[in-house]
Amino acid sequence: MPAGAGRRAAELYWEAFGRKLGPALGPRERGVAFVAAHLNHDRAVTALAGGRLVGVAGYRHGGRALVGGSPADVLNAYGWLAGLPRLALLALLEREESARELVMDGIAVDPASRGMGVGGLLLEEVSAVAADLGCLRVRLDVVDTNPRARALYERRGFRATGTERTPFLRELMGFGAVTRMSRPVTAGEGGR
Repeated sequence: MPAGAGRRAAELYWEAFGRKLGPALGPRERGVAFVAAHLNHDRAVTALAGGRLVGVAGYRHGGRALVGGSPADVLNAYGWLAGLPRLALLALLEREESARELVMDGIAVDPASRGMGVGGLLLEEVSAVAADLGCLRVRLDVVDTNPRARALYERRGFRATGTERTPFLRELMGFGAVTRMSRPVTAGEGGR
């Protein structure tokens, strides 16, 4: 991630995932500040246009993801009373990777740059990172309310491996099902 781009990355991330993250990290300004303060810059690939950050894709590998922050960080930022239920909500969103697997931790593209191939380029770069790390596959989750993202993932070789119904989250976080998708990593994708 380019130096000084953390706040912009957090804003893009919040724009893409604010509905899902809002109950745990909101309101918006507070959530963006938390995300910006806890970004692991080495767990992101980015897209720039004219020197401006227009896309970011995060990934989880080696137990670290794009957005970090410990339970203590959440409690420090939101206090004990408000922080404890937020931790419970964040636990629902947590994903772990298996051995030799890279897990996508969100992809966000500036609205003005959507439909221009930025998301596809970010996915290609994430696959190259996975190959360089010796991973055998890239895995991601997509919510039922984001059919455009799912279509992009399918065009890029991802296949659904299972769907978890989460109707209890529809009112709270805006989605009622999560589909896990993965694609194999080929040796030719590395060597960035």
